[in-house]
Amino acid sequence: MPGWYRTRWPSREGLERDAESVPRRVLTVLGRIVLLAVVGWGTFADGKYTGWAVPAAAAGLAAAAALCVAFLQASREQRPAASYLLAAVLVGAAWLANWGRAYTLADLIWVGLAVIALVRLPFAPALLVGTAALGSYTVASWASWLSVLATIGGVALLGFLLRLDIEARGTARRLLVQERAARAAEAESAALAERARIAREIHDVLAHSLSAQLVHLEAARLMLDAGTDREQIRERVVAARRMAQDGLAETRQALSALRGEFTPVGEFLVELTERERAPFTVTGTPRPLAAEAGLAVRRTAQEAVTNVRKHAPGARCSVELRYLDDAVELEVRNTRAPRGPSAEQSSGELAVSGSGYGLLGMRERAELLGGTLLAGPEDGGWRVLLRVPA
Repeated sequence: MPGWYRTRWPSREGLERDAESVPRRVLTVLGRIVLLAVVGWGTFADGKYTGWAVPAAAAGLAAAAALCVAFLQASREQRPAASYLLAAVLVGAAWLANWGRAYTLADLIWVGLAVIALVRLPFAPALLVGTAALGSYTVASWASWLSVLATIGGVALLGFLLRLDIEARGTARRLLVQERAARAAEAESAALAERARIAREIHDVLAHSLSAQLVHLEAARLMLDAGTDREQIRERVVAARRMAQDGLAETRQALSALRGEFTPVGEFLVELTERERAPFTVTGTPRPLAAEAGLAVRRTAQEAVTNVRKHAPGARCSVELRYLDDAVELEVRNTRAPRGPSAEQSSGELAVSGSGYGLLGMRERAELLGGTLLAGPEDGGWRVLLRVPA
């Protein structure tokens, strides 16, 4: 037998009171009451104690009960020194009770001590205590050898079964704790994922529109300070107003998306490309997309087109949506931006307006769905290719 098993205490979780069911607690309490009644009846019913012997026997009975309670508590708390010392004292107390003709009390102490030792102590000490208790019971008993052997076998079997029951309850309790911890971790992970999703939505909807509005309004303020022509200032304000309207519409779409209410991807891309005056083509047979896949296509198209406006103002942009057998692809291309002071100024203003989270957010969306996102220069322009299972 491995050394760890000889010295390992039984499962502590299985001994905790809240690990026991209510019926088991009720039966335990009733069993102890019955045992006390049996011991009291066996001690005083035959009238062998008279005079001062009666209170002496009652005091001995109370002392034995106190020792049993102390042993139960020490073994439950798995205190080695106290448990072994109290076990030895109980064996001696049972011999004292037997000498005082309290045979029922002595027998119950020996038998009960053997059972509790097998249930609660490490295996090697439990065998020693059980052997001492049952050996004492055998020597002191007046019953036949067959009856004694049946009692010893029944006590040993009962102790081992109760020990296995406690181990099973402890294992079940540990598994329950682990399951609760796993559920809590899963809920926390889901909450973090939802926060990341909301963060992407906030960025996709607000970062570009608000930052671009700020750029145009700041430019309008500088023009006012410099006494620029009124018509040029008005163009800046009108552009900021248009971006505010677009941002409001996108915010409503994002809220609908968070609630699970989606307009078809094709309609969204038609509106987006018309607003940006970019050609839009569809290849393959259009079909409804899953919510997450459709949202990834929407946000990637929005981010890519906005990046064209931000980093390559004046460049020609094209959008293509391809329905494949097991996936959907979105490709956004733009040509090289035209050169010129106005284009360079606009590009510089818008390039510093974003949060830098756009490309990372697009790639995260694709990877979370098991897809890919490629973005890089091509023929002097820029190309974004999204592919997600659908």
